[in-house]
This record gives sequence, C-alpha cells and structure tokens, in this order.
Amino acid sequence: MSISNKISDSSVRRISIYLRILERMEKNGDETVSSEELSDHSGTTAAQVRKDLSSFGSFGKRGLGYGVSELALCIRKIIGVDRSWRVALVGVGRIGSALVDWGGFLDRGYDIVAILDVDPSKIGQKWSGLTVCDMDDFEDVVREQGVELIILAVPVEAVSDVVDRIADVGIRGILNFAPTTLRVPEGITVKDVNMVMELEALSFTLNQQKLKE
Repeated sequence: MSISNKISDSSVRRISIYLRILERMEKNGDETVSSEELSDHSGTTAAQVRKDLSSFGSFGKRGLGYGVSELALCIRKIIGVDRSWRVALVGVGRIGSALVDWGGFLDRGYDIVAILDVDPSKIGQKWSGLTVCDMDDFEDVVREQGVELIILAVPVEAVSDVVDRIADVGIRGILNFAPTTLRVPEGITVKDVNMVMELEALSFTLNQQKLKE
C-alpha cells in the first residue's frame, strides 16, 4: 500500500469518518459502497472522497464502487486501529477521571493500562479497575506496562515537567487535554483537544452567519 508523505490532518479526520460509516454499513450487511454514498453520509463530495482514498493507495473498481469490508479493513490498517495500543493516562482530575470512566477508548483499540497522578489522596485508589500510580514511579510504570501513548490531562503548571519525562522514556505520541500548547522534542507527535477553542470556533461561525443575515 503506497501512502503519500503529505497527508493533511483534515484528510485523516475524514478517513476516520469514512471508517465509521463503513462499520455501520458492515453491521447492516451492505457489501459495496460508492464514493457518492460515502460523501452523502460524511458531508463532503464524491470527488473529495476519491481524493482522500487515493492518498493512501488504490481502492475499488470504476463503476463497481468499494467493497465495504475490504475498504474498512484497509482504513483500520492505515489509521492503526487494526491493533491494540497501550495507553497511560497522566492526571485524574475532572477531565482525566471522565476519560477513565468512558469506555470508548477500548472499543477502538486504545487500552488504558496505567493511571498516574501526584495527588496523595488519589494515589492507590481504584479507577475503573486500575490503581492510580504515583508519578514518582512514572518511568517504571511506563516500562513495566509497555506504554506506547500518553493521554495528558494535567494542570498547565505541571505540563513542562511531565513532557520532559515523557520524552525521556521514548514515548512518541501524546493526546493533550491540558489547556496549553506543548513544546516537545522532534519525533514526538502531539494532538491537542481544547474544548474551549472548539466552542470558540463554533461561536465564530454562528456569529459570522448572523452578520450576513
């Protein structure tokens, strides 16, 4: 499978949406799907669907569409959810605790195998079957549990120290819920989840629409 080196974040997001559509179709027993059908369900155009998929290889046959199960399998491999990822959650405040209780990660192959915090009142407590570990033991926990990805949900003032330690143990991916931009060494990929910024983008769009009325 030949994949272009320059794939935009927006294309990756759309590919993820296509996968969810395909999985629904699999459950419905559908065997084939056209780019037009994928575009109708994803809110884009058929041309965009074809362009997105062509960035990752050659799929489907002209006039026949795509095999639903075959394309879903290919996209799982592209995204990396055809396997399980071992994840550690750092920080069990309000956001962190909600993430632990949510079962959606495991459903998509992201297995939270360790939880860490600095709060003595939380260390040793059970969260969704896992014992909260002391951040003092971070390096040992990461090594023993074979952690590959970090979900970071700590206060801003704690970010710098935690990121340095993440870099030192060789973790290459961080999902960041901390309300700040992370400065990380080359080779570490960060994806930020900032709910306030998303709401601001939404309110901006609605405000612009109102101004045009």
